[in-house]
Amino acid sequence: AFQPLAMLPPSVSLVAFDSPILIATAKAKTATKPAKPSAPPSASSPVSKNQGITNGSGGEAASKTEDILNSILPPREWTEDGQLWVQYVSSTPATRLDVINLQEDLDRKLQQRQARETGICPVREELYVQAFDEIIRQVTINCAERGLLLLRVRDEIRMTIAAYQTLYESCIAFGMRKALLAEQYKVEMKNKIVQLEGETTDLKRQIEELKVILHFFSFISKQCCRFWSLSLVCNRRSVTRRRRKKQKGERWRRRSIKRRCNP
Repeated sequence: AFQPLAMLPPSVSLVAFDSPILIATAKAKTATKPAKPSAPPSASSPVSKNQGITNGSGGEAASKTEDILNSILPPREWTEDGQLWVQYVSSTPATRLDVINLQEDLDRKLQQRQARETGICPVREELYVQAFDEIIRQVTINCAERGLLLLRVRDEIRMTIAAYQTLYESCIAFGMRKALLAEQYKVEMKNKIVQLEGETTDLKRQIEELKVILHFFSFISKQCCRFWSLSLVCNRRSVTRRRRKKQKGERWRRRSIKRRCNP
C-alpha cells in the first residue's frame, strides 16, 4: 500500500523534477499510488512528437523508462496547508544546453553554500550527489541499461563511503578506548609510584637503623678487641715475670749449691 510521509516542501535540487501534483488533502489520503500523468505534447520534446504516432509498444517502453526513473530516483512527497503534494522526476530528455546549465548551477551552488574545495565537506558531497543523480536521469532516458549500470556504480560508491565512515567511527571508538585505558593505566601507575615511594622511605629508615646497629656492634667489637689485646699483653707480661722469677730462683739455687760445695 502507498503511504506517503508528511514532510516539508523540498528544497531546490540539481535533479530535474516535473511540476508538483496535488494528490489529496491530509484528511483524505488515498491508499493507492497515483499514476504519473502524461506530459502535454510539446514541439521541442522528441518524446512528445512521437506520442501521437507511436503504437502500444512505444507507450510501454516510455512507461518502462518512467518506472525505472521512479525506482532510481523516487518521487518527492510533502504536505503543505493540509494538502499532499507529489513531485516526480522529469522524463524529458536532456540536451547539450541542459548539461552546460547543470555544470553552471553546480558551480554557483558550491559558491553560494561556501563549500570547501578540498577535504571532507558535507555540502560539496551533497551537491555532487545531486549532480550525479541528474546525470543518471539524463542517461537513463536515452538508455535504461546504461542508467542502471550507473546506478550500480553510485550504490557501490555510497557503500564504499559508508564502509569508510564505519571504519572511521570504529577507529575513533578504538582510540577513545585506548585513551581511557591509558588514563586508567596512568592513575594506576601514579598509585604504584606512591606505594613504591612509601616502600623506599621504609627501606631507607631500615637502612639507617641497621647503620646505627652496625656502628654500635663495630664499636663493641673494637672495644672487645682492645680488651682482648690488653689481656693478652698482661698475660704475656705475667708469663715473662714468672719465667724471670723462676730463672732468678734457679740462679740463686745454683749459687747456693756452689757455695756449699766450695767452702
